Amino acid sequence: MHSTSRQRRLTAVALTALAVVAGATACSSGSGSSTAKDSGGGTYTIWDPYPQFAKGSAWVKLLDDCGTEAGVKIKRTGFDTSDLANKTLLAAQQDNASDVLIVDNPVVSTLADAGVLTTTDDNKLDTSKADPNLLAAGQSGGKTYGTPIGANTLALYYNKDVLKKAGVDIASVKDWKSLTAALAKVKEAGKKGITFSAIGTEEGSFQFLPWFWGSGAQLTQLDSAQGVSALSLWKGWLDQGYAPNSVINNTQTTSWQEFASGDYAFAENGTWQLANAEKAGFDYGVLPIPASGGGNAAAPTGGEFVTIPVQGDTGRYTTSQKLVSCLTSTENLYDTDTTLSYVAPTSEVQDKQVAAKPELKPWVDAVKAARGRTSDDLGTKYPKISEQLWKAVQSALSGAESPKAALAKAQSAVK
Repeated sequence: MHSTSRQRRLTAVALTALAVVAGATACSSGSGSSTAKDSGGGTYTIWDPYPQFAKGSAWVKLLDDCGTEAGVKIKRTGFDTSDLANKTLLAAQQDNASDVLIVDNPVVSTLADAGVLTTTDDNKLDTSKADPNLLAAGQSGGKTYGTPIGANTLALYYNKDVLKKAGVDIASVKDWKSLTAALAKVKEAGKKGITFSAIGTEEGSFQFLPWFWGSGAQLTQLDSAQGVSALSLWKGWLDQGYAPNSVINNTQTTSWQEFASGDYAFAENGTWQLANAEKAGFDYGVLPIPASGGGNAAAPTGGEFVTIPVQGDTGRYTTSQKLVSCLTSTENLYDTDTTLSYVAPTSEVQDKQVAAKPELKPWVDAVKAARGRTSDDLGTKYPKISEQLWKAVQSALSGAESPKAALAKAQSAVK
């Protein structure tokens, strides 16, 4: 695994990989510094994308406790999500990878393709309790490269007061037709309809995917009739004044700020806004994003995977496996995912979360219907597809091209 050919693969992947999607999920900000791995067998390194959790936090205490349980000391470094994958690729080139790596789920296939990660066959991780749709984000070429530590996804927040004044019963919103009818009523009542992020980055693709997948479209055929119908839905909302033109430049944060003004009926956003929703000053609810013909659309999964990078000393894998198993055990996942504002990746812990906090039920439903962006064995093809998708969304919403022409151009570029 440490041959010259592997070094070439690492270098090639490093040049393109990290157009992959850090900004789409509820990633934290901050900075971490790289530290060389202690050569002593009693110290194991863990790298994670949670620099906001300092020494003494519940998260770092859990890492230390898992180390104690495994009989080793933990040297932990928290990085910005955008830095972590690049640091990992560089460390792998130097045969200095961390023993345990917690990384944004779309990056897993990129690192796997570069030969950076061990498979669960290699490291003997038990992934049997993880929900298959969440586990799929860490699978490539028929192999699994880690286990999810938690998930977030997208749904529709709604303002109960705005809908009540517009005479909209939320129970009537079951598909695209009924949602659009609700938006029309809201506009007639003098309020604003729906806000979302359609910015020309991964965030724009991330927010469009529930509608794209909810139409029945597949990422391997961007210009299908179903895909065109999804983009036409968004374009129609702008044309009718049901969504503001600002969505073209909205990030998920600025979109949320629009909803928090109290003027909008709906906002597409994620679990990471729950704390802000509680502070918004109005009654809100959460509805899984409806598919075109009804039912819940598949929204993209956010959240991280716990993985075990390739080591020159393969004898380290046994202890690394113990550390990962501890971090993702049923008894620890509940506290961890509460800390991270994630839905747990196993049904057992999800049930515990809903029992403790019933308002999480629609989020659990949304996560159960969710899909990994790199699933369906797209792997490292996804970043290029996503880039063309957000370009098509921008082009159509701005009026530069029709939805059909924009997606045809995108499909041609992907090929």
